[in-house]
Amino acid sequence: MSATVSFKVPTPHGPRDVTVSYTRVGRGEPLVLLHGIGHHLQAWDPVVDILATERDVIAVDLPGFGSSPALPGGLDYDLPTTNSVLAALFEALELDRPHVAGNSLGGLLALELGREKLVRSVTAFSPAGFWTEAERRYAFAVLLTMRGIAQRLPLPLVERLSRTAAGRTALTSTIYARPARRSPEAVVAETLALVAATGFQATLRAGGTVQFTDDVPGLPVTVAWGTRDRLLVRRQGVRAKTIIPRARLVRLPGCGHCPMNDDPALVARVILDTSR
Repeated sequence: MSATVSFKVPTPHGPRDVTVSYTRVGRGEPLVLLHGIGHHLQAWDPVVDILATERDVIAVDLPGFGSSPALPGGLDYDLPTTNSVLAALFEALELDRPHVAGNSLGGLLALELGREKLVRSVTAFSPAGFWTEAERRYAFAVLLTMRGIAQRLPLPLVERLSRTAAGRTALTSTIYARPARRSPEAVVAETLALVAATGFQATLRAGGTVQFTDDVPGLPVTVAWGTRDRLLVRRQGVRAKTIIPRARLVRLPGCGHCPMNDDPALVARVILDTSR
C-alpha cells in the first residue's frame, strides 16, 4: 500500500507544501527508486521484493506523476527544483543520504542527487541527459506520440488489448523489450498513469535544454543501458562513461528502456552491487 508525506520546499515567494506518494518495504540501508517521465512507482514492482531482502526500499511517485499531486504554484519541474523537492523528501522520511536508483528521467535525477552529494550511491538505468540534440528531439517526439495515443484510447479498449501478449506489445513495446512479461493489470495502470500525468508537459519543457555534463566523484556510480533500448539509444551510455569516467558502465542484454520488467534479477543485482 502506498503512503503520502507532505513537506515544505523553499521558493522565492516563500515555502510551498509538496505532497509525495511512496511505498516502503524491506530492511537494511535505505534505497530510493525514481521512475521515468509519464511512469509511476509501480514501474519498479518487478524488482522491489528482491531488493527488499537487503535494503529498506522507498519507491517514489515523482510530483505530477502517479498518485503524487502536481507541484504547487511557484515551483517548476526543472532539475534544481526537483533536487530541492527530493532533498526535502529525504529529510521528511528521515533518510540520511540514501542509495538511489533511477530510470530515464529518474536516472538523470539520481545522477543530479549524486552530483550534489545527497546520496550514498547512484544506479542510473538509461538516464536522460546524455543525448545529442537530434536524439533528444526523437525521444521527446516518441514520448509525445505515446501519450497522445494513450489519451485517445478508450479504457475498455486498453483493457481488452492488455489481455493478450500482442496487445501488451502494441501498448508498451517502446519501453519494454519483453512486453508480454508485463501483467495485464500493470499495462492498464501505466497507460492510465501516462494519461493522467499532470507534470508531463512541464517536465518535457524543462528537459529541452538539459544536458548532463558534470562528473560525479566521490561515490559509487553505475550507468546501465539495455541493448534493446528504443527510446534512448545505448551509445548514450558511452557518452555517460566519458563524462563520469569512474562510473561502472553495465550492458543489460535483451533489455529495453525500462529494464526492471525485462530482467528483474539482473536489474536488482546491478543495484545491490552498486549500493554495497
